[in-house]
Amino acid sequence: MALIANRRSVMTLFSHPTCPHSHRVRLVLAEKNINVDVVSVDGPTLPEDLLDLNPYNSVPTLVDRDLVLYDSRVIIEYLDERFPHPPLMPVDPVTRAQFRLALYRIERDWYGLANEIEEARDRKTGNKARKILKESILASAEVFRAKPYFLSDEFSLVDCTIAPILWRLPTYEIELPAAQAQPIENYIDAILARPSFQSSLTELEEEMRA
Repeated sequence: MALIANRRSVMTLFSHPTCPHSHRVRLVLAEKNINVDVVSVDGPTLPEDLLDLNPYNSVPTLVDRDLVLYDSRVIIEYLDERFPHPPLMPVDPVTRAQFRLALYRIERDWYGLANEIEEARDRKTGNKARKILKESILASAEVFRAKPYFLSDEFSLVDCTIAPILWRLPTYEIELPAAQAQPIENYIDAILARPSFQSSLTELEEEMRA
C-alpha cells in the first residue's frame, strides 16, 4: 500500500462524479485551493490503485503520500486540519462539538434519505424518503434564516456537507414551497455565489440544475 501511495507526489482523490459524499470532499478541496489529482470513478470497473488502497473499494478515497483515507467525514476533517487556512471549523471546543453533532445528524438523516431515494427499487419507497427529506429540510428553515451560513457567520464543513444535498433536490424530485423555503433559497444562492462551489461541480453535477 505504501509503495502505491508513494508513487503519487500530488494528493489524489478517487471521486464519483455524482456522489454527494465525493462532492463535499471536492468542495472542501476547492474552498482551500488544494492542488489535487481527481480520479473520476464511475461504473462497475474500479481503478487498480483504488482496489489496492481501499479494502472497502469505495469512494471518496483520498491518498496523501503514505496516508489513505476512505470515509468522507474523516477526509474533510483531515483536510481542514492539514490545511488550516481558511479554517472550516471553529476553534472553541463547545462550538466545534456542536458543529460535529450537526455533521452527524445531516449525514445520518439527509444523506441517509438521499441514499434511499437513489437506491429505491419502487416509487412508493422513493416517495416516502422524498417526503421525509423534504420535511426535514423545511423544519430547518429558521436555522437557515438565523445566520448567513448554517449555524455560523462563516462558511464551514457543515455547509460543505449541506450544499451537495440541496444542489441535488431537483434530481431527487423535491420542490420546496416558496413561502416556507425562502431562507433556504437565500442560503442556496449564497453558496452558489462562491467560486469554490462552482469549481467543485463535475459536468454531471452541473446538469442537475441545467
